[in-house]
Amino acid sequence: MVSGPPGSGKSTLARPIADELRLALIAKDAIKEALMDVLGYPSSVEESRTLGRAAVIAMLNVAAATQAGAVLDSTFFPYAFAQLRSLPGTLVEVHCRCPREVAVARYTARSPTRHAGHLDADRQPDELWNDQNTRPTGIAPAIVVDTTAPVDVAVVVRRINDLARADSTICPRPLRPDVGFAQEQAQIVDDAQRGRRHPR
Repeated sequence: MVSGPPGSGKSTLARPIADELRLALIAKDAIKEALMDVLGYPSSVEESRTLGRAAVIAMLNVAAATQAGAVLDSTFFPYAFAQLRSLPGTLVEVHCRCPREVAVARYTARSPTRHAGHLDADRQPDELWNDQNTRPTGIAPAIVVDTTAPVDVAVVVRRINDLARADSTICPRPLRPDVGFAQEQAQIVDDAQRGRRHPR
């Protein structure tokens, strides 16, 4: 699961992670936009939130039926936690983090090209960036990724593999059996930006 607030770089990171892991990418926004195209645009932010929640539930239902696992791209709220925990295989969270001003600038820049049904201009800042969505959910081992600068996807994927169980179906590539899964938390930053190597 790739999590984080709007403008934190989830979708930018989720696609190459899915490609590297050779897994399907299931994005909440793509499902929500399909729903809006068929059902019509919401007339209020509350209606848009309801469609967003329906899209998350649909995304999780699809994920539950996959055989090989999937990369899930969404901002996650407590209503989805029980269903996330029930997914087959190993759950690993990649949480995208950047300064709020960077996320706001990205959000503002992309809004004119986004599906009109998201009602981006009508959203309040405290809804978009708050204590709940600017930190990992806490329901799975988490990799916190600084997305302020371009991210070394290979490093992130290596840590995902490190956190997954050796017999998990989420990561089809060989996993290292000597790395513990249970309580591990990992902090990932872009090597090019920080000049650090994380242990494998």
